[in-house]
Amino acid sequence: MGRMLVTGAAGFIGSHLVERLLETGYEVIGVDGLTGYRSRERKQRNLARISDEASFRFVEEDLLELDLDGLLQGVSNVAHLAAESGVRASWGDDFSRYLERNVAVTQRLLEALSKSSVERFVFASSSSVYGSVDEKPVTEDSRLRPASPYGLSKLAAEELVGLYVRQRGVPATILRYFTVYGPRQRPDMALTRFISAAVRGEPLQVFGDGNQMREMTYISDVVDATVAALEAPPDGTYNVGGGSRATVNELIDHVQHALGTRVEVSYGPPAEGDVHSTWADLELVGRDLGYRPRVSLEQGIKAQVDWILEQGRVPGPAGEESDALKGTAR
Repeated sequence: MGRMLVTGAAGFIGSHLVERLLETGYEVIGVDGLTGYRSRERKQRNLARISDEASFRFVEEDLLELDLDGLLQGVSNVAHLAAESGVRASWGDDFSRYLERNVAVTQRLLEALSKSSVERFVFASSSSVYGSVDEKPVTEDSRLRPASPYGLSKLAAEELVGLYVRQRGVPATILRYFTVYGPRQRPDMALTRFISAAVRGEPLQVFGDGNQMREMTYISDVVDATVAALEAPPDGTYNVGGGSRATVNELIDHVQHALGTRVEVSYGPPAEGDVHSTWADLELVGRDLGYRPRVSLEQGIKAQVDWILEQGRVPGPAGEESDALKGTAR
């Protein structure tokens, strides 16, 4: 088995990916600056199960400052999940952080990869590059029209990946994740906020009227697709969705059913940059990577509810960076 590098290794998706790679038999180097939405303590808890694994090495460093040439020595494959997330926070002066974390970091990593012997590079992108979709699933060659600075930053990073593929021969694959949920989901994201408020017996706060439609993808399905991309010949861009769509109001119904309770729901203005609908066409990823989502929405929400209850730590009300619908951030 080869040596894998995972950036954003202590995050929601990154920590699950590292666990799967270790279980599969890979040696893994995980990089994370332990910054961003989640507290240092929460991110450390994400890695608690694997922190003592002999085949895992954790590097707590900023990717803008890290010696990437040295880090990539002996690495066969790279999964780049580190990013600045969140739609609402990407407007205004904070956009500079998105340029640094989503664009500059990706370019710096691509530059190092172009001088390395890495066999495969997988870049975790977002359904936000599409913007809102019509009443049909988007294919990978659909029009790209981001509705937020966050989505634009992910699209810019995708363009950088394509440039380094064409000009420098970097062996890359791009995955566009659609609303990822499950255990360890960021506390500011919709499903965690809804579950936490319901457990505390507080009203659920929803941006907009709750009729926004989302393609929901359970964390283990996202990991399946990412591992498949790391093991397949590097080529192309793929949607990674869960095969399940639901409105926000339907998500709340699922939460209430899983908890066996009813909750009060209050509605507010829609979030700036929010999109009305996401919907992934999964034909290409199924054909090329053999990906098929396996976890139903009902199963996935129950698993997330059970995990939150088992933790004994219910996240408090989200702060100003909460996004009622965004689910692609890592």
